[in-house]
Amino acid sequence: MQILHSKIYGQEKSGTPLLVFHGLFGMLDNWGSFGKEMGEFFPVHLIDLRNHGKSFHSEEMSHDDLAHDITHYMEHYGIAKANLLGHSLGGKAVMQFAIKYPLKVEKLIVVDIGPKAYPPHHQGIMKALESVDFEKVNSRQEVEELLHQFIPEKSVIQFLTKNLYWKDDKKLDWRFNLKTLSEKYSEFVSNAIKYGVFTGETLFVAGAKSNYILPQDEFQIKQQFPNSSIVTIQNAGHWVQAENPKDFNEVVKDFIMHKFLS
Repeated sequence: MQILHSKIYGQEKSGTPLLVFHGLFGMLDNWGSFGKEMGEFFPVHLIDLRNHGKSFHSEEMSHDDLAHDITHYMEHYGIAKANLLGHSLGGKAVMQFAIKYPLKVEKLIVVDIGPKAYPPHHQGIMKALESVDFEKVNSRQEVEELLHQFIPEKSVIQFLTKNLYWKDDKKLDWRFNLKTLSEKYSEFVSNAIKYGVFTGETLFVAGAKSNYILPQDEFQIKQQFPNSSIVTIQNAGHWVQAENPKDFNEVVKDFIMHKFLS
């Protein structure tokens, strides 16, 4: 049993802890300012998913695997029940967990992802990441230049290069496990979460400029999460928490602190 790597804010606070899971190619550091702010009110665990950040690498990467990891994490910290928040791939993980282990979930927050299967849409990023030969590059700038040949958006390149680190042999590498993420991509992106129903309070947060949650998705969302609301955050795309943190944090805090958004 392997425990996921995490950073905990507000550990001394009482109340139900909030466990936060990032998206594909992300890491817990992406949620640092959110964790700090929310840690003023209740304990917040920012957690690296398997094959990401400083968590363990594995050849397995299904939604079920991610859900099992959450149970192990909760057992390790003696958490009987938690509020869960997941963004994108992390959202798939917490949805699968809530359906499988409903008694362990107080409230569920899913950020800019639905329970459905998504067509493959990270091919350009995968190709860019695989183009980097760490035997030949000697600086972060060289990596950025290579990625720029495939990825026009500077913000995406900055997001990806946060994962660079220097190994003991003085070579750069990715913190995420690119091999497994590439090989198992269809298992966690092009698959819907398994069918089941979670009847607890659930909040879906969509970015107004994102197309991950569409009006026609509401039917499936309500089927699996009947006690759910969808809130759209203005002036934000897929990375809602980074693009409009003020509104995002407010909505999440209101939801957790017992004001159910109907």
